[in-house]
Amino acid sequence: MHSEITNPIDYAQDGRQTGHVAIPFSIDRSPYYQIRVPILRLKNGEGPSVLLMAGNHGDEYEGELHLGRLMRLLDVSKLRGAVTILPMANLPAVMAAKRSSPLDGGNLNRAFPGDPAGTPTARLAHFLEAQLFPAHDVVLDLHSGGTSMAHLPCTLIERQADAGRFQRSLDLMRAMGASHSFIADNGPAAPTSMGAAARSGTIGLSGEFGGGGTVTPQTMAFTAAAIDRLLVALGILESPVLSRGQVAAAGSPQLLSLSRHSQGIYAERRGWFEPAVPLGATVAAGDLAGWYHDLERLDETEEALHFVEGGIVISHRLHCDSRAGDCLIQVAEPIDG
Repeated sequence: MHSEITNPIDYAQDGRQTGHVAIPFSIDRSPYYQIRVPILRLKNGEGPSVLLMAGNHGDEYEGELHLGRLMRLLDVSKLRGAVTILPMANLPAVMAAKRSSPLDGGNLNRAFPGDPAGTPTARLAHFLEAQLFPAHDVVLDLHSGGTSMAHLPCTLIERQADAGRFQRSLDLMRAMGASHSFIADNGPAAPTSMGAAARSGTIGLSGEFGGGGTVTPQTMAFTAAAIDRLLVALGILESPVLSRGQVAAAGSPQLLSLSRHSQGIYAERRGWFEPAVPLGATVAAGDLAGWYHDLERLDETEEALHFVEGGIVISHRLHCDSRAGDCLIQVAEPIDG
């Protein structure tokens, strides 16, 4: 009653089930308060199962809006297998329009494998990795750059030691149809949802579907097509549900690798960042990345920043005002095969 997470879903049951994953958390105004995370389960006979998840970070909206829409649109009689939808995983963060939970400061995507006796975010991470992820063949965790970052729209997987699972991950990532896809090398102990998926024995897919703490027609269309393509590729749906109009056949994405600190430029002091190149640009080591201004020392010339490594510009900071340690801009390395 005081600490155990409750889950209303029976994974073996056919049909439509809806409810809330309840996380008890005693607070000043409500000693028996529950964080109630919406969940939907649709199952129609035997077949593949997928968990669609958004709101891991609260200020990343493409996934949250589309999964809410998908909950209303999916017809259980028209799918094969099972779909579970968790549209606002870190509910307190979503409702506060913040990256992390205001209840405990928890960043869910740095909290795995979690702790069943820990803070609400730690307990949720443990529930996801130990119970929810293993009940599915595939987990898709939808992200974006959030309030502070602009991000090249792309899909993402973690590198896997299991060759078969890694190949299947690559195949499904390609099927999602992004023009750019990157492979993260965070290792088996990664505190992310993709690390958790790997440890759970399921295929983990993710991506950055927009940024800036907002949505655009372009990012929403990209996200809708990626979700639809995945569900069709898995054989769960026969045709798109979210996409407006026909979804074009997916091409082969440019694979990218982001694995080294030197692929980013980080602020070393307070300043105001001005990028010199757009997202998606191809740059070489030594090229101009941007300028770092000091509005507290107007007699000082702005500092020119140069890339240490070449590659494709994958993200840059949206907030001009920056502090020491902030990532200002990143490049990813194109890879073949």
